[in-house]
Amino acid sequence: MSQPKIKCGVAGVGSLGQHHARIYAALPEAELTGIYETSDARAEEICAKYNCRRFASIEELGEACDVVSVVVPTDRHAAVALPLLVKGCHLLIEKPICASLAEAEQVLAAARAGGLLVQVGHIEHFNPVMGFLEKEVIAPQFITAERLAPFTPRGTEVGVVLDLMIHDIGIVLELVKSPIARIDSVGVSVLSKTEDIANARIQFANGCVANLSTSRMSLKKVREIRVFQPTGYFSFDFMNQSGHLVRKSGMLAYAAQLMGGAKPADLSVPVEEIPLQKGEPLALELAHFLESVSLAKQPKVGAALGKTALEVAITITEQIRAAATR
Repeated sequence: MSQPKIKCGVAGVGSLGQHHARIYAALPEAELTGIYETSDARAEEICAKYNCRRFASIEELGEACDVVSVVVPTDRHAAVALPLLVKGCHLLIEKPICASLAEAEQVLAAARAGGLLVQVGHIEHFNPVMGFLEKEVIAPQFITAERLAPFTPRGTEVGVVLDLMIHDIGIVLELVKSPIARIDSVGVSVLSKTEDIANARIQFANGCVANLSTSRMSLKKVREIRVFQPTGYFSFDFMNQSGHLVRKSGMLAYAAQLMGGAKPADLSVPVEEIPLQKGEPLALELAHFLESVSLAKQPKVGAALGKTALEVAITITEQIRAAATR
């Protein structure tokens, strides 16, 4: 006997939320029950496209669904998530979990009280690049991450740290697995009221250092990471899901040949391309979320990691704002 489908809803079907609706409508274990959306035109478009219902309130959506994706602006996350938790819905909340630690704790407390799962939409954790790094990174010593994007008004209710850098914060927290010893940050506001360009140097208790740079003032999109450890280094492109490895043993052999008189033009740097099985991270993320709900198990990116990433992001943001007022 087949399992009943999980009734899914989406609160907010804008630029990103429309893709949550698309994927829920396509997943065999899911039924896209309906949406909550303030724009009449967008709601009509999505309901017609995926044959689902538009609910008049968050509460009505919660009554009809088992799970809901919260894909509204960050400063509305808590206001939307809390009534859904009261209605007994498991939630996937897009990153960051909330705009403040106080709101995040409210959401966590409500989820715990109701025995409900909350997964946070740190989508890069479901990128095949991250899957490879989680297996191969064993003793990171230095990490650099760069995340650049052209300016868009969407997301500017928060600064670029909460908007973009938080992806890389979540990644390095997962890879390094060590307490943070020190954070040093700089940032610049260009077009919005908050920082649009930021850099953070995070030093961990185990000696690893992560240098994160992000901008929403770039002419092109970049999502890259480099991880250096005693065995060599990895260089990956999250956007194109590609990367390579340079082993220390290969570099030592390369250097020995140069020292022995070989000319660089006659040699090639020992770069190994890494074959990755590409996939749509959001589809993988939502499938994992539904599996977690079905099996009543904690998701890969639960509320605890979401809150920790938020704590680090807020520390960076506060350092940047403090420097701006000096």
